Amino acid sequence: MFKRILGLALILSLMLLVGCAPDKKHGSSDVINIVATTGMIGDLAENIGGHRVDVITLMGPGIDPHLYKASERDVSRMSGADIIFYNGLHLEGAMAEVLERMGQRSHTAAVSEDLSEDILLSPPEFKGANDPHIWFDVTIWMTAAKTVNRHLTTSRPEFKAEFDANLTAYLDSLETLHQFVLDMAGQLREDRRVLITAHDAFNYFGQVYGFEVRGLQGISTASEAGAADVRELAEFIVERKIPAMFVETSVSPRNIEAVKAAVESRDYTVVIGGNLYSDAMGNKETVEGTYLGMVRHNIRTIVTALSDDREKLN
Repeated sequence: MFKRILGLALILSLMLLVGCAPDKKHGSSDVINIVATTGMIGDLAENIGGHRVDVITLMGPGIDPHLYKASERDVSRMSGADIIFYNGLHLEGAMAEVLERMGQRSHTAAVSEDLSEDILLSPPEFKGANDPHIWFDVTIWMTAAKTVNRHLTTSRPEFKAEFDANLTAYLDSLETLHQFVLDMAGQLREDRRVLITAHDAFNYFGQVYGFEVRGLQGISTASEAGAADVRELAEFIVERKIPAMFVETSVSPRNIEAVKAAVESRDYTVVIGGNLYSDAMGNKETVEGTYLGMVRHNIRTIVTALSDDREKLN
């Protein structure tokens, strides 16, 4: 009961902060103050905005956006932003009410807003909603980059030429990245292209790069994996002779370790192939702290672990 009262009090205080935030005067500075929910989105804004933007990212390394709740400090930051960029598609589910209220007073934009329905995945277990993990198809992330560019240009049309030049350069980098992932994936035999992780963050990745994807928890980490889920996945691994599965930096490894133990009880060995960045990037000062570095890390880790030479993992 006490925790419930505290939770209600926080919601009320957040609503008060949003309601009392002054109307913003846009266009008064050469620097666009941006708040991004995730590291991937913040990285987009920095690459396209260049020195014209000052970006604050709410969710840092290791943070799960499915469960993240906005703090009073977050609301204060959003209230002072020129633009708030978020993923949409229910990724930031626990922040939905705050983002909706912010949209009534501030320039808010979902980077997924320009994606057509035929591009989006809608797994039946997600109750008719779309899979939000769009950044794992690099070609889709190109559209998100164009969306960010459009909103930056709307905010500061006088810098359109700069934003367009930055966008063109970054799209070239993304095209190169897309081809790199295709080439790396092509090094694996088709029967080895099975990606097993803690939750279904990699469906877009699997579709475009030719992997069968199995996630223990489904699309959202808000769902719980039960004993039957662990048992079913363990049986799948043994039957298909999958050499490796992966933990995610933003999800507890507990469930994957339970699957590993269940597999071993069936007289088969599966290794933990490494850490993948799924819903959060690496530390800011590292290569994996960029979208390009994160994706390159993931595909290298996946291909190394699933290749024929398993000795390199020992």
